Amino acid sequence: MADPALLRLSLAEAADRIRRRALSPVALTEAVLAQIDALNPALNAFTTLVPREQVLAGARAAEREIAAGAYRGLLHGIPVSVKDLIDTAGLRTTYGSGMFRDHVPEKDGGVPERLRAAGAVITGKTATHELGQGMTTNNHFFGPTRNPWNPEHVPGGSSGGAGAATAALMGPLHIGTDGGGSIRFPAAFCGVTGLKPTLGLITNRGQFGG
Repeated sequence: MADPALLRLSLAEAADRIRRRALSPVALTEAVLAQIDALNPALNAFTTLVPREQVLAGARAAEREIAAGAYRGLLHGIPVSVKDLIDTAGLRTTYGSGMFRDHVPEKDGGVPERLRAAGAVITGKTATHELGQGMTTNNHFFGPTRNPWNPEHVPGGSSGGAGAATAALMGPLHIGTDGGGSIRFPAAFCGVTGLKPTLGLITNRGQFGG
């Protein structure tokens, strides 16, 4: 069973505790994985999950580095998901479309590349409206994503999986994309914080639609 106290930590709180070695990245990641296992079957926030042992291996590696004094910064040891519009090396990336159901990129997009370099632990790919073109995340190929507050309601889109995962405490950070409200709508629908960075500040290399 997931530890609710760990799941309710904000990104800043979790990062500070990890930096001070007051929180184990492994313990945090185990809590996040337990929450995903418990709630994702009903919410369908994730399209693809990284194998559990691979995720935990990443968390253990981060813990060893931090213990050795090789702290990389705010995201080191933090479990994070990536929207299924952004390429991830070796991890299925469908862009929310059956046309790409079996697509596994050879290279990371710019954001996952930077996440890995920062020591973040990628847990999986969150659901999106097909090709990012819609604001419900009702997906014909992978099924609808449910709003954690009321499963009869939509979570918004197109980063609906990220919004639902945030509201359901499936990790402290979920990467979305936003060209016309695709982070902001799910944040509003799910009652969570969503940030659209200044255009051009964050690379969109390897993101469907650029």
